[in-house]
Amino acid sequence: MIPLAAVVAVVFGVLGLAKVMAAPRMRALATKAGFSVRVYRGIGVLEMAGATGAALGPVVPLLGVTAGGGLLLLLAGALAVHMRHRDRMPEIAPAVVCVVLVACYLTAMFGALR
Repeated sequence: MIPLAAVVAVVFGVLGLAKVMAAPRMRALATKAGFSVRVYRGIGVLEMAGATGAALGPVVPLLGVTAGGGLLLLLAGALAVHMRHRDRMPEIAPAVVCVVLVACYLTAMFGALR
């Protein structure tokens, strides 16, 4: 479970930080999605919070489950934006991979709650 928590934490920590720092690629993605950079930074803060909760999940399982649930909600929003824009699979694939990753993490975390 710890390696999976680390992967989730690193992936969402890096993505969140890139959004908060308004990296050029993230600015372009925000514009394409129809978000202001300010709103995209807010999404980045939520991703970083989820990453922190996921990292602490092996020690505090309820926090990990809550963080994973929050990340899934963010990803549902991302997928909705992709669908609204009729994006093709290459644009959607990263979000789908992240959904699978977080779902696996949550499965492990629910097992830890037992």
